[in-house]
Amino acid sequence: MSFSNFSKSFTANMFTSVENQFITKYLPQADGDAVRVYLFGLYLCQCTEEFDAASTAKLLRISLERLIEIYDFWEECDLVHILSRDPLFVEYLPVNASIGKPKPVKAEKYAAFNRELYKLLQKSGTEFKPYEMQKILEFLENNPMEQQAFLLVAEYCAKKDGEKLSCSHILNKAAKMCRERKYTLEQAERELADFNEHERDLSKIFSYLGIYRKVQESDYEYLDKWLNAGIESGAILSAAKSLKKGSLSTLSALLEELADKNIFKAKDAEVYLAKREELTATVFAVAKRLGVKVQNPRPYAEEYVEKWLERGYDTASLSLVAAFCMKLGYGFGEMDALLDTLYHGGTVDEESVKAYCSARDKDFRLLQSLQAECGVLKKTQSALDMVAAWKSWNFSDAMIKEAAKRSANASAPLPYMNKLLSEWKREGIFTPSSIPENAPHKAPAYQSEAAIAADLRGSRERYYAALHEKALDRAEKMRKKAAQNEEFRKAESEMKECEIALARAEVYDSEKLPSLRQTLEEIKERRIKALQAVGIQESDLLPNYVCKKCSDTGFMKDGRMCDCYRLTE
Repeated sequence: MSFSNFSKSFTANMFTSVENQFITKYLPQADGDAVRVYLFGLYLCQCTEEFDAASTAKLLRISLERLIEIYDFWEECDLVHILSRDPLFVEYLPVNASIGKPKPVKAEKYAAFNRELYKLLQKSGTEFKPYEMQKILEFLENNPMEQQAFLLVAEYCAKKDGEKLSCSHILNKAAKMCRERKYTLEQAERELADFNEHERDLSKIFSYLGIYRKVQESDYEYLDKWLNAGIESGAILSAAKSLKKGSLSTLSALLEELADKNIFKAKDAEVYLAKREELTATVFAVAKRLGVKVQNPRPYAEEYVEKWLERGYDTASLSLVAAFCMKLGYGFGEMDALLDTLYHGGTVDEESVKAYCSARDKDFRLLQSLQAECGVLKKTQSALDMVAAWKSWNFSDAMIKEAAKRSANASAPLPYMNKLLSEWKREGIFTPSSIPENAPHKAPAYQSEAAIAADLRGSRERYYAALHEKALDRAEKMRKKAAQNEEFRKAESEMKECEIALARAEVYDSEKLPSLRQTLEEIKERRIKALQAVGIQESDLLPNYVCKKCSDTGFMKDGRMCDCYRLTE
């Protein structure tokens, strides 16, 4: 024994510490006498007074036999160790050291519980093995959950799983509720009511996204995440409906996009998603006309299309401009610059855009035809602007072609043509017959090596330009002839719409691809029949080049000269 100890007055002012695990794990399943005995014994562990078992029993107003019975109960719980029974001497153990050794389960304690659980299992067509039933009873012995609360958890799992109900699912769900300190029947009813409500929401989300499986526990984590972020359930459902197909992770990405834009309410989400749908459709329509493949439409929508639509352009007008831009090899960036020019010039409504594109298309065709007169010309916006300027000077196509003929030997035909037409305008010459006889019929040859090389190539380039243009003209005439057939026009329009839908499905709805491809094949067959009705083959709509290797240009795609080019030297 130590040479020092606390005085009675000092001990009276001390505290008896009770571990929280005792309160949460053991106190709920013990009766009042057992709790009083445990706490008083805990107090005596640090008390200097001499107390034997009989004195303690008398003080607590219970019999000595009842006191020993209670300590037997606490020994089963691994909270004490009885070192001696006569006289009674007990050693207290720390709560967190309890190992939860198997304890004999009193059958009468769980008789009513077992009857209710067996009824529930019979309804679901499931049967648990004896060791599984033992696990459930051990869970109730070692956890403070009420029996009725556990039965409610089992009923919830049975409704969710049906014949696939498992003991582990029930125990996992009950253990999760115990970790959240939900032990009573009332707490279980509130918890499972929330789950049932969320299950209805998830079922709707699954139907919108085309997910054909039962709701799982892990799915609730997504829903909790979205709701905790402040997004209303109506907004979540609207987002799922707008996707039409996908997974919960895909929906989560869209909802993060809404949250980034501070959109949390259902009405705001519907407005944003409708606008997003319009932007996406326009991006794919423009990309199709430009010949550009788009994987993720969002950057294009935010950087370009949203601005274009705000300025008053619609999808039809943008498609016309895109078709013209494709002829110049433009992408989204160059098209944006062109639309800036049109917007500042007041060309916004559909009629003015149609007029602009029609005029530019004529200029483009004229520029192409000039190649037969003066060689290859670069098809650029500045070249088209130059052609438009010559027309504004009241020059006819015939006069412009005459200028092209006289620029054939020039190393830079367009500047030379511009010089000639400028002189003719100043002198009032607007018809080929009024050109003076002493006027030069050809541009003077340059003496530089580059000019000499250009002269040597000139005849070959004109030869190929004429061949190439001839093939293009024939194909264009055939297409115009085919367009006179109503069935062909209808099939052509439907085919374009189907191709846009295919491009969209590749990103958002891959499951629709087989049916869309089938539809596209059917449309193509109708288109072929319509062509046959007017005596045209599918191949007639494509340029029929003399040389299939280089398409009558003299050069292969990798820049090498074609065999036919060498033969014409």
